[in-house]
Amino acid sequence: MYAEERQRVIVNLALRHERVSVTELAERFDVTTETIRRDLDALDRRGILRRVHGGAVVAESLSVVESAVTEREPAFVAQKTRIAQAALGFLPTGPSASAIFDAGTTVARLASAMPTGALSTVVTNSLSLAAQVALANGGTQVHLLGGRVRGITQACVGNETVARLAELRCDVAFLGTNGVSVARGFSTPDQDEAAVKRAMTRAARRVVVLADSSKLGVELLVTFAPLSSVDVLITDSGISHNDRADLVRAGLEVVIA
Repeated sequence: MYAEERQRVIVNLALRHERVSVTELAERFDVTTETIRRDLDALDRRGILRRVHGGAVVAESLSVVESAVTEREPAFVAQKTRIAQAALGFLPTGPSASAIFDAGTTVARLASAMPTGALSTVVTNSLSLAAQVALANGGTQVHLLGGRVRGITQACVGNETVARLAELRCDVAFLGTNGVSVARGFSTPDQDEAAVKRAMTRAARRVVVLADSSKLGVELLVTFAPLSSVDVLITDSGISHNDRADLVRAGLEVVIA
């Protein structure tokens, strides 16, 4: 596991349990306590966690948990690839098949794996995903939602983006998320990103969320959808039996990639 991946899991564990211990983390990841201390020091410098004796706690501001798309892209590659492959089975079919893709890195892997020309129409707020699908030149119409571009996610957000989505009705929306919990549903650190994701759920007949298992049990600042607004969650085999059972009981279809 790369340091970035380990640190992301550490943050999610801290969000879930409010505190993390150096010794417990060292045992969990099978690394030295010095390695964990370096991880915690790095997260402390970024303002995400606050170092305390024997471990760390979550910093007061949760919004800083959000990392740039360039930092998230190399993390959990194997899991994201499997999730994307499983998501191919949820692509709509037919001559007028349409789908919404948000700006998540796992969703981007789905777009990369998608056969050329598989969809008639792709709607997205992701600059890079729009360019990728358009360059494939497979006859797919690509609609890039307007709005303000957030540098950290390279995604269009804001009132213009939300208003455009209110005019649309697509077959399926593929969304990423920063956190998933039974109590709070699907959440993300940023208000503007949450507003766009919320509008995407309303603009699709079916909603599929792609999220690796490190996000399970995590609750971020802004909820963009309750579990009832999502049809399918595709995750990896790292999900615990209890988490899966809780989500299924809440009425969500859970697919393990």
